[in-house]
Amino acid sequence: MFTTTRRLFLGLLVLAACGSTESNHKKPAPASAPAPIPAAGTEVGYFAGGCFWGVEHFLEQLPGVLDVESGYMGGALDAPSYEQVSSGDSGHAETVRVTFDPQKIGYEAVAKRFFEIHDPTEIDRQGPDIGTQYRSAVFVTGPEQRAAASALIARLKANGYAVATAVEDAGRFWPAEEYHQNYYVRTRKTPYCHMPVPRFDQPARS
Repeated sequence: MFTTTRRLFLGLLVLAACGSTESNHKKPAPASAPAPIPAAGTEVGYFAGGCFWGVEHFLEQLPGVLDVESGYMGGALDAPSYEQVSSGDSGHAETVRVTFDPQKIGYEAVAKRFFEIHDPTEIDRQGPDIGTQYRSAVFVTGPEQRAAASALIARLKANGYAVATAVEDAGRFWPAEEYHQNYYVRTRKTPYCHMPVPRFDQPARS
């Protein structure tokens, strides 16, 4: 009985995979253009950690964060659609573009929160979402961001976490279809595979 119930539960989680429900009800338009250059006085960071719905949801709650947009980065295909990315063949990862006010919050604080809200030890997946498009990655815009991300990873490793997060140079960011934006705010649903965990303050479980 327990096994049957557990299998049913896991099956429902898989069906809830990022974008699967809504994409069955409407055909999304492909992302048509790269994101614009950020406004003067702001900075941006790019983070991939599984379904972008949950990453967006938690990062946009940070004081000093001005905007979080879901999109795609890391692949060679121009203007990818959700279907192309979710196939796992485009090379892109579901990524969020975070625009923040550096006078109110620093890049390190944004990146630290990113490592707290997803599991950076998982490889090519996040919870029930499986595939390279759900990989954990920080796409950096320069040496300062790379140093900050690498230092945070070193702290996590010192706490016993086998971090799989890649630190890569940022490429072109393609905004995702409109129905992906602010998903949890619009639908009033609850993130299913992201939640804050104080990894920097507690050792990994053996």
